[in-house]
Amino acid sequence: MALMRWKNKDSYDPWSYLNQLQNEINELFDVDQVYTSRGLYDRTSAVAIDVIETADDIVVTCELPGINEKDLDVSITSNVLTIKGKKAEDQETKKGKYYRKETWSGGFQRTISLPGSVDSEKIVAGLKNGMLTVTLPKKEEAKPKQISVNLK
Repeated sequence: MALMRWKNKDSYDPWSYLNQLQNEINELFDVDQVYTSRGLYDRTSAVAIDVIETADDIVVTCELPGINEKDLDVSITSNVLTIKGKKAEDQETKKGKYYRKETWSGGFQRTISLPGSVDSEKIVAGLKNGMLTVTLPKKEEAKPKQISVNLK
């Protein structure tokens, strides 16, 4: 007859905290996620942002469905892009009882650290069909240059 050790599932497990710490450290040093640093006011339920770097500029796109231009504030200070806004709750649907509510309302703020090579004087931002696009041109000295080499 084989004996099996009984373990209470509700008992204290010190290894679970170490596993959680290891997972957080692995997320911290994930090199594939260059621009995913979270700012002071960023939340996991914040608006979605994509950051794309091309040879000439950095393009930031942000999904903002149902937000008007007057409720949106885009600013850049010390190479930190801040997108702030507020989405009002629809008062017409508040009368009934919700069975499921996946839409959100309220204020949000996203901050993105930018490389020092951004020319802050030539930034262009536009809101169209719920998509905010911020184009941040690179300075001339930061752009890659093609140099031809003549072999003899």
